[in-house]
Amino acid sequence: MEYFHGETPDNYEQKCLCVLVVDTSGSMAGEPIRQLNRGLQEFYKAIEEDMTAANRLEVSIVTFGSSIKTTQEPALIDNFRMPELRTSGTTKLVDGVRVAMESIEGRKRWYKETGQPYYRPIMVLMTDGEPDYDQDIDGLSIEIDDAVNSKKFTFFGLGVKGYNHKKLAQICPVLTPPLPLEGYRFSEFFKWLSNSISIITKSKEGEAINLPPVSGWTQMEI
Repeated sequence: MEYFHGETPDNYEQKCLCVLVVDTSGSMAGEPIRQLNRGLQEFYKAIEEDMTAANRLEVSIVTFGSSIKTTQEPALIDNFRMPELRTSGTTKLVDGVRVAMESIEGRKRWYKETGQPYYRPIMVLMTDGEPDYDQDIDGLSIEIDDAVNSKKFTFFGLGVKGYNHKKLAQICPVLTPPLPLEGYRFSEFFKWLSNSISIITKSKEGEAINLPPVSGWTQMEI
């Protein structure tokens, strides 16, 4: 599959791609989706106000319910408005993550073809339930492990209230276990993510990076 053919770069700064893979199944209706949309808008604003991140971060959003939709193709913050997500359907989680993985590989090819250096992409999976019965969790777990070990992208799994910890732990790499969101503190999570991206986009090749502590928004499993 060809991705982004014919697209021209806005600049040749080193790019950082962040793909948000978001559960928009029916169980996310009400307070969860309201708080998620609020957090997304705050994330957008934080990046917009950081000149370096605004010139380097590309955001993409893949949503999954009964169907998979690339709600936002990879783009710099100045080139899109953060969409308001809506809920419906079941939980085709595995299919959503696989679409995101294909998009990441396609975007990396485009960076190379157009002479743009890039940081390791970041994928963030957010879900409040468990995948539909026909979703290939075992296969996806192997694919993510292989990709992360090969440094194709960094993976974080955010568990929203009601999520199946065992299933999400199976998907997440051993070194980055699920991060259980406390309540619906999406705003605090996105503040952490924007701060992390700000650090990454100001770093130099080969430099050791220390991300902000995970606190104020997560309740780690014991």
